[in-house]
Amino acid sequence: MRAHGNLIRQMPVSAEDEREICGVLLRYATGIDTRDWPLFRSCFSPDLEADYGTFGTWHGPREIVEYMEGAHRHLGATMHRITNIVIESRNGEVIAHSYVDAILTEATQGGHTHRAAGFYDDTLIRTSDGWKISRRRFTMVKAGLDD
Repeated sequence: MRAHGNLIRQMPVSAEDEREICGVLLRYATGIDTRDWPLFRSCFSPDLEADYGTFGTWHGPREIVEYMEGAHRHLGATMHRITNIVIESRNGEVIAHSYVDAILTEATQGGHTHRAAGFYDDTLIRTSDGWKISRRRFTMVKAGLDD
């Protein structure tokens, strides 16, 4: 970002970096929905700070993986859809804003289907293993049961 008087310019993120960052967000959804916890864990930097509001806050990949693994252990199929991804460089950081629409089914026959919709605000860092989420805030827009 460059400042010129009161005008602040944001430096663009390369197309390659955008593709890789989108890949991290989609890997997150795939990891959680397939219960591939090593894949899920690979999305986060070692110093992760995650705030999911009323669901909890976690420090580091181990804490968020343990929580999500436990929360999804007794569920049936889930589907986390990540859309409307906007990536930009702001104040020297790479920021991603994306929508999430999660469908979570109960494992029992005839069980309820839960739905949560909201958005993620992520700060990502480039590591020797590629882009990682270092800070995440989840904001709930709607939650409830689908009929």
